[in-house]
Amino acid sequence: MFGLLIAFKDYNMFQGVFKSPWNDFAYFKEMIHLPDLYKITRNTLMLNVLGLVFGFPAPIILAILLNEVRSNYFKRVTQSLLYLPHFMSWVLMGGMIYALLSPKYGIVNQVLQWIGLQPVYFMGENAWWVTVFIGSGIWAGVGWGTIIYLAAMTTLDPHLYEAAAIDGAGRWKKIVHVTLPGIMPTIVILLILNLGHMVSIGFEQPYAMMNPLVMDVADVLSTYIYDLGIRQGGFGLTTAIGMIQSLVNLALIFGANFAANKMGREGIW
Repeated sequence: MFGLLIAFKDYNMFQGVFKSPWNDFAYFKEMIHLPDLYKITRNTLMLNVLGLVFGFPAPIILAILLNEVRSNYFKRVTQSLLYLPHFMSWVLMGGMIYALLSPKYGIVNQVLQWIGLQPVYFMGENAWWVTVFIGSGIWAGVGWGTIIYLAAMTTLDPHLYEAAAIDGAGRWKKIVHVTLPGIMPTIVILLILNLGHMVSIGFEQPYAMMNPLVMDVADVLSTYIYDLGIRQGGFGLTTAIGMIQSLVNLALIFGANFAANKMGREGIW
């Protein structure tokens, strides 16, 4: 929090934070007139919204499927394989994705050609790049996300399932009327926390997967801040951008928590 002072001062590393002069909100005024502000904000929101729409339900569905598996051996092996990508760096993941989707040597395009289709340059076309970005994010995080939901399912009273079975409920109705309502508080809390990151995005995944051909959709706030702040030394301006991001995220969390309480759900507070 102390470092936020840099956003309000003409910071000079030789003078230090305290002796650097105040700048009359110059960086905030400059931020509004950045030529790429609309593009990077649009890309960040687009990727985050798509990630929420397609990525948030994925661990819930996977947790329910694993909870229905009766073979403990199969469940343990599947869980271990699904958790593995979470512990891999995005540098390695990005290399694997580029290798698998290479238009000339990638196994995906070789299969496409084998069945008579034309190869696709997945990482060089905007629409395909966004699809791969969202899909790889789900691949990396879905296994880890299931841990929380599986833990929530262990707290459900087994007598509820027995009562549902006596009433003639099959597996699907047990999921709809017992499992989902039982883990709904966990779903709501995690949804609120996810909504609090709508204007923020991790640095590693976009940076590892971006290339000059898809900069129109791949350049996001985190990579822009890295380029402007670290490479070009714009510490004050990037601090101002980061501060605005944090304030917007905080407002989103308050708003989502308020909406959850109004809908009769238990929020974060």
